[in-house]
Amino acid sequence: MKHYDAIVIGAGQAGTPLCRKLAESGLKTALIEKRWVGGTCVNDGCSPTKAMMASAKAVWSVRHNESLGVHVGGITVDFDEILDRKNSIVHTMRGNSEKRILNTAGLDLIYGTARFSGRKEITVSLEEGGTETFTADKFFLNTGLQPVIPDIEGIHDIPYLTSTTIMELSEIPEHLLILGSGYIALEFGQMFARFGSKVTLVEPSERILKKEDADIAEEVVKILAQENIEILTNTRAIQFSQSRNVIAATLQTGGIRSRRSCTHVLVAAGRKPQLGESGLEVAGIEVDEKGYIKVNAQLETSAEGIYALGDVKGGPAFTHVSYDDYRLIIQQVVKKKQISIADRLIPYCMFIDPQLGRVGITEREAREKGLDVRVAVLKNDSVARSIETGDERGMMKAVVDAKTGRILGAAILAEQGGEIVTILQMAMIGGVTYDQILNGVFAHPTYAESLNNLFMTLES
Repeated sequence: MKHYDAIVIGAGQAGTPLCRKLAESGLKTALIEKRWVGGTCVNDGCSPTKAMMASAKAVWSVRHNESLGVHVGGITVDFDEILDRKNSIVHTMRGNSEKRILNTAGLDLIYGTARFSGRKEITVSLEEGGTETFTADKFFLNTGLQPVIPDIEGIHDIPYLTSTTIMELSEIPEHLLILGSGYIALEFGQMFARFGSKVTLVEPSERILKKEDADIAEEVVKILAQENIEILTNTRAIQFSQSRNVIAATLQTGGIRSRRSCTHVLVAAGRKPQLGESGLEVAGIEVDEKGYIKVNAQLETSAEGIYALGDVKGGPAFTHVSYDDYRLIIQQVVKKKQISIADRLIPYCMFIDPQLGRVGITEREAREKGLDVRVAVLKNDSVARSIETGDERGMMKAVVDAKTGRILGAAILAEQGGEIVTILQMAMIGGVTYDQILNGVFAHPTYAESLNNLFMTLES
């Protein structure tokens, strides 16, 4: 039985840099990974999807160029080349990460599936066969999430896709039916619509993007409608069947049933903790009612010396949150500094086109909390840069404290919306008030300059 100072389980965006930093600090460390180094982000999440979305954006741009007076003739989408480029990026990123791990002194990389067999003990079913047991003073869990497969009659009788397996498709779907309308659903839906698929989104709720303000969601619906993406709200799939290459979906809207035929089904109805038979109870690790590992503000679980990082602990499931968890753990464990995840300002960006960048609270959240706020709204058809580039889709929105003028939240649905919202995030971090931005001098004509006009709406 081999003993380590620290064992990291899961080579995601927290686990990968964490194991190296722990080893470099002098701790004998092991990294246990059951699949590939890099986690979801590198292998079938952020990097590969955004690479493919770049190809999809190029398709849209060619068509959009017609309105700019540039005529290039027909469009040919070579899906094999798109996949080759995506795979090359993934293999390079994964390979570089693995190489850095293997070259780190005091760090062992072990491929296999781990489960707790004692309080500070794990048994690993090795990829190469057999099992091995390890103990450690400290454990760090970064096992991530996996897709939720809803209990729908016949769903296991069809070759449904998930956010992972859709990345392995070798052909463009003729008709892609998507269950859900969250970030994963919308990104894949728009991407494949641009590649040539007919796309239908099925959403049980009254509208898409329930966590966003209604006006933002409505603007997204308009954008998707321009690309002929069908959105069925207040609708759920209740049965699936397949005959040859055609999948039949029985849908229910209210009390009315209807049938749709499609060639592919993507399940994008949520994600859940990826724990499997991990033996958490043996180690004294508690989970909440949804299966997420409970942690305190220092990311420590109910078991002393065992920490959880990234998506598996619940909260916003973003790569940058996972990476920030790693930074905080290093402060806590290596540098012996007090840290806390409480009140972190967490932005995010949904990479539909145009992007939706978000930070802080929404108008709805502010109203529900009874906050005294003012709301600035600017449609992009009033933004000089948007008019000049011929892309006036989307809008900008900010929530401001009525008394202090401080920015409480923002949503930017625009070209490079993720970059623009970062400016407002920096203002929030630095306590910069809306009127300072209103009266600031920004380069003309930029998207950032439109923040002048956004906050000018509060002065009228």
